[in-house]
Amino acid sequence: MSVLDRLGSLFKGRDEVDLTEGGIAKPLFYLSLPIVVTNLLQTAYNLADTFWLGQYGTEELAAISFAFPMVFLLIALGMGLSVAGSVLVAQHTGADEEEQAEYAASQTVAFSLLAALILGGIGFLSVDRFLGLLGASPDVLPLATDYMRVISLGLVFMFGFFVFVSLMRGYGDTITPMLVMFGSVALNIALDPFLIFGWWVFPELGIQGAAIATVFSRALALIVGLYIMFNGSRGVQIHLSEMKPDFPYAKKLLAIGVPASIEGTGRALSVNLLLIIVGLFPTTVVAGYGIGVRVFSVIFLPAIAVARGVETMTGQNIGANKPDRAEGAADFAAKVMFVILSLLGVVAFVAARPITALFTTDPEVVEVGASFLRWVSPTFGFIGIMRAYTGSFRGAGKTMVAAVVAITMLGLIRLPVAWVGAQQLGSNGVWLAFSVSNVAGALIAVAWYKRGTWRDADATRGPGADVGTAADD
Repeated sequence: MSVLDRLGSLFKGRDEVDLTEGGIAKPLFYLSLPIVVTNLLQTAYNLADTFWLGQYGTEELAAISFAFPMVFLLIALGMGLSVAGSVLVAQHTGADEEEQAEYAASQTVAFSLLAALILGGIGFLSVDRFLGLLGASPDVLPLATDYMRVISLGLVFMFGFFVFVSLMRGYGDTITPMLVMFGSVALNIALDPFLIFGWWVFPELGIQGAAIATVFSRALALIVGLYIMFNGSRGVQIHLSEMKPDFPYAKKLLAIGVPASIEGTGRALSVNLLLIIVGLFPTTVVAGYGIGVRVFSVIFLPAIAVARGVETMTGQNIGANKPDRAEGAADFAAKVMFVILSLLGVVAFVAARPITALFTTDPEVVEVGASFLRWVSPTFGFIGIMRAYTGSFRGAGKTMVAAVVAITMLGLIRLPVAWVGAQQLGSNGVWLAFSVSNVAGALIAVAWYKRGTWRDADATRGPGADVGTAADD
């Protein structure tokens, strides 16, 4: 067997793995592994933008640092519709209701693109005021504004691609989005230097070049994604005739999607508010915190991927009327993620200084980053537990529960503990807040999940329940 054959055997499509029958470990693995790769590709794209702009100028690098939170916030505001579509497609697919799944996907695409146009317009008109609130300096503000105006105009392409990924995942196909993402990221990385520095026949556009590269590569990815879904040869199929906005059906999408948007927006706001607390300390602390969070986010990628895999498995098994199997998937994922992330936490604790030193040569920053990792790494495993169960809540359509768990963990526990801890223990008090909230979030998620209130959930019913049958007419 060749190396390519061995690598290919790691990825299996929905036609080779049944999410509602047989064991749990294999389908969850085959579902989650492509998501891990997709997330790593997204990280590579972010790092490439940061690298090339860092070579271009310090102000441009600072500008993109201010722009990222606004991008995150705009995506978070609209992400609820993609979550709703994924859940509905998963539950209809599990129930062998193919026409209803296709109708759900078609309506999700229509309303998501409409929402992206509205959010993009709002972002374009308010970008300078929002970035000013974040504290962008007079030198940085115009650059960050130029970047975000391009991104806002192209938000429909970026968001449309995320919707494609979500709908395919709900159907059980995570390989196709991974491959499309690979092409998109490769194109983005290749275009960056040409558009930023003005290589070959291209004009020198600076930070706007990075934004145009992002929008262009995402636009092509969306075109490919739409072609795949209209064609129907892989994953869920959509139909132009079913994309006329069906406003009664929108109630169903909003009932599931609004809480998911609240969760995503809450996460985005908590990141910005926590940065304000950290910003009260010297620059070395801010820099060390930034390194620690980046390491933290990379280690966190498997938990996000498995949570999305659990979301799909839960949705399809709820649709197939197999809640015990859905719970089994969540329990298995929680245990595995606790072990894996705990082991990674041990590595991060022991090698905290060398890991931090990879990013900087400043000894003070290295010490701060190492301190962050030593405080937080012992609780890495608890993140895996919380993500596994909140993913299952979303798959069951209980997106409000997932939102409440996340907001309680971040807004009612992490932020207040960080504020008080900063006054009492200095920067170590902020790091302590991460540990406390990680453990608390896991305990809350487990306790709520084991109540079993999600078992009789059915996201395919409720508002607009009989509208899905329009696909039969």
